[in-house]
Amino acid sequence: MRLSAKTKYGVRAVFDIAYHSQDHQGIAIQAKDIALREHIPLRYLEQIFQDLRRAGIIESKRGPRGGYLLKRAPEELSLAEIVAVLQGPIQDLFTLDEGDGASEKKPTSHVVTGALWEDLGSVLTEWFNNITLADLVERGNALEVAREPASTMYFI
Repeated sequence: MRLSAKTKYGVRAVFDIAYHSQDHQGIAIQAKDIALREHIPLRYLEQIFQDLRRAGIIESKRGPRGGYLLKRAPEELSLAEIVAVLQGPIQDLFTLDEGDGASEKKPTSHVVTGALWEDLGSVLTEWFNNITLADLVERGNALEVAREPASTMYFI
């Protein structure tokens, strides 16, 4: 199983929103700040945010204090939901393609190994379902990940 760069970046970005808005509920986090902290190209991050916004994981706020917010509490968002939006259901990463022997009538090694991969997919799906953004924020706190102040905007 290999998670795509889009998925890895997306998880980091959503974690960043949860982590940096923890002390400032209701304050949007700007994409440029996330891109700088997480070393994600801004244009790519904005594409990822479109998918996450359509899925109801984040919301955007326009204006001078605009940016991105979580649509639900970190305790309500599982890692599996985020991965599913960006890469598809985890279980699907382990299902057999038709060319892998799934449609053959006689048992082959594909049947045995196919069942193994399905079991692994179920275990990983459960694992991802049991980790929430709140858990990641807790890990960030335990590791004393620095909280950088939001960028300041000056208006004349």
